[in-house]
Amino acid sequence: MLRIYLLLFFLVSQLQAQTTMIIPPNLQKGDTIAIVATARKNIVDNLKPALDLAKSWGLNVVIGKTIGLDNHQLAGTDEERAADFQEMIDNPNVKAVWCVRGGYGTARMVELVDFSKFKANPKWIIGFSDVTVIHSHLNTLGVATIHGIMPVNVEKASAKVEETLRKALFGENLKYTVPCQNENRLGVAQGELVGGNLSILYSMMGSESQVDCKGKILFIEDLDEYLYHIDRMMLSLKRCGCFDGLQGLVVGSFIKMHDNEIPWGKNAHEIILDITKKYNFPIVFDFPAGHIHDNSTLIFGKKVSLEINDKETILKYQN
Repeated sequence: MLRIYLLLFFLVSQLQAQTTMIIPPNLQKGDTIAIVATARKNIVDNLKPALDLAKSWGLNVVIGKTIGLDNHQLAGTDEERAADFQEMIDNPNVKAVWCVRGGYGTARMVELVDFSKFKANPKWIIGFSDVTVIHSHLNTLGVATIHGIMPVNVEKASAKVEETLRKALFGENLKYTVPCQNENRLGVAQGELVGGNLSILYSMMGSESQVDCKGKILFIEDLDEYLYHIDRMMLSLKRCGCFDGLQGLVVGSFIKMHDNEIPWGKNAHEIILDITKKYNFPIVFDFPAGHIHDNSTLIFGKKVSLEINDKETILKYQN
């Protein structure tokens, strides 16, 4: 009887390990995408560059009801933002949802959204920064998402970055080669890529949207934070077990960092190395993604191979 129980336990464990992430369908020319606000308001007429870019790709765009709403810092009430997002993810004619900007507020509306129809008919959700809430929440539900520039970023984004977003949406191969940094921890890894903004990941610890790092490769980035805050957030991820079983760490931009009158004593990279020193997973620094103009597109929930050697780093998506 014990042998049968152990066999069943092993089979169930194997099936769970083989569970695959749902990858939304690739876009086709003629498809419609929606622009919505899940967080900070967007009341200025600044969407023309994004509309022109989508048109150049052969896409149609529908503007959500939250664009133009003004509720102090937010784009309408939590209920209005959730309802607009809900309408777009449930609309079968909308093939992708492009979050207009970050800021703060997505965590206030995500629990008001019913993702049951979305899981049955998934579509790409695009954004970064505060949109990390949606990335992490959908990752726990088994659906891949796109970490990339948002409509308010298009005007200043390079053609190279725009092309990475187009490739991700239309299902073309993504591969990045990054010059070596002396702080890198060399090695190779494979796994599903997850993550986003460090502050947002930290804020979701203990919630149903908490990122699952086990067996995966974690991407982090941040801006405008005090260095001791970076230490506190990294330490929290460590104590919550995020680094146990992690296969690799991809560190994007950490810019506009602040320090106290009495210095913390380490910069952001040194803090990350200090907190992760007991682990042996590979780490790449200065990966071109985050709150920078060179914000390369990443697909969260899809498997990547990561090679960090003494000359370069290669991050490549697996088919």
